[in-house]
Amino acid sequence: MEKPLNPYGLNMHPMRESLYNELHSRPFQVIPSPARITHLAVMCDAEESQQQFEHLKELYHHFGVTPPVEDELCYHSDFDKLRMRREKHMEFTTYTFINTDIEQGGNPFEVTGLTPLPKGWLESLPGTVMSAFHLSVDDARQTNELNLPLVKRFFEGMRLVGSSPQDGDARVWTTFQTHGDGFGRFLIYNKQMSDSQLGRLAQRILEIEVYRLMCLLSLPTAREINPTLGAMDQKLADVTYHLAHSKDIDEQELLSRLTDMAAWVEDCRARATFRFSATYAYHDLVIKRLEELREDEVSGHLTITEFMTRRLTPAVKTCRATSNRLEDLSRRIDRVAEMMRTRVELSIQSQNQELLASMDQRSKVQLMMQHTVEGLSVAAISYYTIGLLKYLLEALYNSGIELNKDLIMGISVPVVIGLVAFTTRKIHKRFLKMAIDQVAKAESEKKVQK
Repeated sequence: MEKPLNPYGLNMHPMRESLYNELHSRPFQVIPSPARITHLAVMCDAEESQQQFEHLKELYHHFGVTPPVEDELCYHSDFDKLRMRREKHMEFTTYTFINTDIEQGGNPFEVTGLTPLPKGWLESLPGTVMSAFHLSVDDARQTNELNLPLVKRFFEGMRLVGSSPQDGDARVWTTFQTHGDGFGRFLIYNKQMSDSQLGRLAQRILEIEVYRLMCLLSLPTAREINPTLGAMDQKLADVTYHLAHSKDIDEQELLSRLTDMAAWVEDCRARATFRFSATYAYHDLVIKRLEELREDEVSGHLTITEFMTRRLTPAVKTCRATSNRLEDLSRRIDRVAEMMRTRVELSIQSQNQELLASMDQRSKVQLMMQHTVEGLSVAAISYYTIGLLKYLLEALYNSGIELNKDLIMGISVPVVIGLVAFTTRKIHKRFLKMAIDQVAKAESEKKVQK
């Protein structure tokens, strides 16, 4: 691999340049006053993301601008009086349209950032819109700020949330609700902020609105899980009580119930763990952006921070509590299942001991029978051996050899019986030694394996 060129001849890491660029990939925008901004957050998968990029090229062609060749994390494009910014995030893609071709006065939401877009382009945008709202910026440095009843009319009479962020350099109004066009609305009066400062304020407000909706995405899941979670908790308590206080227990039936509960918990964790983790991350981002607003209170109205703290934080706590209950229930099921397995193992060991005792008793009986059979075998073998010896003596006697057959037969009886008994005992001891050696070898192999 070739070394990157530098005047010092140093071997630079191949990712160094991209890591530098990452910190500058999403810069704050410079927003003039007045301006009309529309922000969309569109959830999409990999296929829809590629379709969005192809759809974005159509917008470039419409305004006579050369479209980008490769899909990047962040695009900034100027189409005369319309500025467009597209950002790719992990779960969604955001589009910000800034329309500067406006005149201040009248309804600030009559002209929006979507007004200059070609007809039909927005309707064909792939993906599912999660957040959509208009942000209107008016210049209050040269004209007086509008009175409150008129501002409320711009928000269709809904209850207002307002504050003076950046230590009173601006005034922000919103309702955190959707209006007649299906979009949310924010109104900023710029009192003494520069275009760069206004861009940073607008960016924080855009992120707060998007992240708070993404943060709440797990709340329906938590509400769905909670009722069944309580029922499962009670079932586990019943199983534990039965296990602790009942002597007559059907281990198979209890293990089956525990398995069903464990399967349900793991299914919930598989569906909810990522969503809950994302909720905590989005919530941290919202809190961070709220701190950066440095809000002053507007008399009689909740500030954005107070509204979020009062409404968003309990929802996050609900998700966290649900996640903790799932984890706790999973651990408790594992412990009860472990106790059940231990109980079953002890029962099996007890049965094995009874079986071994029974086998030992049968082995003793078999050994006694074997000794009895050995005694009969000695007698039978001695009998046939003496019979063969008798034939031999008669043959010798008939051949002319003088023998006392009766005396020899009498003497041979105890001798033959003793030899047969000695030989049988010898064979028995040999097999017994082989069995003992095999047992000792097996125990030695077990110790080595441990």
